[in-house]
Parts: sequence; structure tokens; C-alpha cells
Amino acid sequence: MALKLMYITNNSQVAKIAENSGIDRVFVDLEYIGKDLRQGGMDTVQNHHTANDIKNIKSVLSKAEIVARINPIHDKTDSFISTEEEVDLVINNGADIVMLPYFKTADEVKRFITAVSGRAKTMLLFESKEAVENIDEILNVEGIDEVYIGLNDLSLSYGLKFLFVPLINGTVEKLIEKFKEKNLPYGFGGIASLGKGDLPSDNIIPEHLRLGSTSVILSRSFCNAEKCKNLDEIARVFKIGVKQIRNYENLCLSKAEEFFKENREIVVEIINQICEE
Repeated sequence: MALKLMYITNNSQVAKIAENSGIDRVFVDLEYIGKDLRQGGMDTVQNHHTANDIKNIKSVLSKAEIVARINPIHDKTDSFISTEEEVDLVINNGADIVMLPYFKTADEVKRFITAVSGRAKTMLLFESKEAVENIDEILNVEGIDEVYIGLNDLSLSYGLKFLFVPLINGTVEKLIEKFKEKNLPYGFGGIASLGKGDLPSDNIIPEHLRLGSTSVILSRSFCNAEKCKNLDEIARVFKIGVKQIRNYENLCLSKAEEFFKENREIVVEIINQICEE
């Protein structure tokens, strides 16, 4: 089964290009509350998209789903609307899937599920050590449709040196076993174009397949549409990049178990080397 590819953008023209290239989900990212503080000024994606971006993108898509990442659970203040109001806003503007980031408890998840109230699919983004510790209680909440593991914030939560360490220290596999028990679709992390990344996508994709992952985010380095303003060039990058990923997926799926075992050993070696630098 092919991975569902997600791409983060609030540009409707880029979203249409992504859909035409075979991207399954366009990811609109509204999260900003507390994100800069916990990421400590790192060079990570902080998008500040808006609910209007969802409406604009929805108007040009014909088959790709829209994932809207809202803010972590919060009450209304003078600075921002409440979680419930934010959920209403993204759903009314066309979100197919609403993603809750950086939760820690089952009560937060219950509040989120109640706010969505079956009007869209729900996706939980596991990216705090507290969520890992409380996973059994969290997954017992009714109404969860899908889950995702956010490796960057999860690694920061544990004080790890490199975002892919949870992939080799047992954390990701522990979570996946729990997801499987509940028959929940799951994905994790992000990938660049083939041959790129500190941990190359050529090694990450086989891990997704070995672990039974169903989705992955295409990282900023796959196509940085903020820097490249030429739509023809963006379309070229997407067409080539997505085709390469799909061809490589098919190649991996034709491989014997030994291929995945050897790739796992390479993944562990690369991550350990990066952590020793």
C-alpha cells in the first residue's frame, strides 16, 4: 500500500500543482501557540497559515484531502480564540481532517474529539513524552480516526540530540504497537527528495514500509515553495520528485525481508554517527 504523501502549503496554486503531481493531502498549518518557545528558535517550519487559506485551497482541489493542524488545546484569551472556535472555523472552511498537536493527556484529546463532533476526520499528533506515557488512556478515547508521530518535537521533549533518535531507541516502535492494537492508521516524520536529508529518504522510506506506516509529510527541503516563486519550476520539482518516490516505493516492496533488515542497520548506524558528531 502506497504511503499517503502530505505537503504543507497555504498557496492555492502550489496546492493544485501538488495534487496534480499525485500528492494525497494538502497540509494547512495553523499552529503557532507555544511552538516557538518549545522549539527554542530552531530552523523548523512555523507557518502561521489561516483558516481562509483552507477555503482558498479547497476551491481548487478536486481529490486531495485538506489536513488542518490547529493549535494545542487552549481557552479563549484576548489574543486568540478557543480550541472549540478554532475547530469550528477550520471545519466550516473545508478541512477534511483536523490534526491536534502537542497534547499530553486523554482529557485534552476528549475535548478535541468533542469539538470536532464527527464533522471531520480526527488525527492526533504524538509529539510529547507525556503523550507517550499516557498512550493507553489516550487511545481509549472514542473518535480517533488516525495518528501521527511528530519526531522533531518528540525528540525535543525527551532532550534528544537528533530528531530521528526515537526511530531507533524503541519509542516509535512502542507507539506503533499501541496503534496497531487499536487498528489506527499511522505515519511519522518527514522525507525529502530521494538522496537528500541527513538521514536520506532512501533509508527512511523502507522503514515506513517495514513498520506499516500509511502516511508521511514531504519536508520543506522536498520543495521549498517559499523560496522558489516560479510555478513551472515548482511543478517540475513535484512531478519528478513524487514519481521518484513512487518508483522507489514499488522497488522496496519487491524486496525480500533481508533488504529491510539491512536498511534498518544502516539507519541505526547513520543516526548514531550524527549523534556522536
